[in-house]
Amino acid sequence: MAFEPFSLAHDIGLALAAAFVIGISFFRRKLKDPVYNLIARIGLAALLVICELALQGWYAVTDNWGWYSLPFQLCSIMMWLSAALLLTRNRRLYEITFFLGIMGALQALLTPNLDVTFPQFRYFHFFIAHSAIVGASVFLTVVDGYRPKVSSVFRALGWLHVLAIPAAIANELTGTNFMFLARKPETASMLDLLAPWPWYLLQLELVALSLCFALLGLVKAIDRLLLVNRKSNPVGG
Repeated sequence: MAFEPFSLAHDIGLALAAAFVIGISFFRRKLKDPVYNLIARIGLAALLVICELALQGWYAVTDNWGWYSLPFQLCSIMMWLSAALLLTRNRRLYEITFFLGIMGALQALLTPNLDVTFPQFRYFHFFIAHSAIVGASVFLTVVDGYRPKVSSVFRALGWLHVLAIPAAIANELTGTNFMFLARKPETASMLDLLAPWPWYLLQLELVALSLCFALLGLVKAIDRLLLVNRKSNPVGG
């Protein structure tokens, strides 16, 4: 059975992704404890790695492996970088995964590039993997207190262009469509709202910049709201 956007299966996947991210925020105080923090970070990093290895294993076992299986899609790259972020807490990695990981994974969750639905392996892998990508950067933000900056936006977008180079080369050599640089995806996506290839690539520059600043603004707005709440409800007041 083919996957249908905003069907019951899609809604359940989105609900589980939201519950996972909200759960990290809800238990943030407990996750600040050094022991729980370490366990959670290692566990989430392991989940990301297992997801990617399981997908490659599935490709091999089902005789579906092809050039498209190479890890040059943005979210495939973000899975590895997010796992590394959780293990190292590197602030430069955080800048990349916060913007590129969340932006790419959210777009994927809202408009999945899936050809199968529940209860197929690819359905579960897709929603678990993309939820974990978002969860990794959310964890470092709400639990460990990392914050993106304006300069982070431009560094992240710079890295996006660097990551696009091997993807574009692979597309040219193998006929693949990593990072949707060669053509729009066959399934419905936000790219359908943009101009035909190659002009939508230029439009995506503005879209990516706008989304990055939207994510930055969201974090700053939440921080201001929390600050106001603390001032209006001081401890012991």
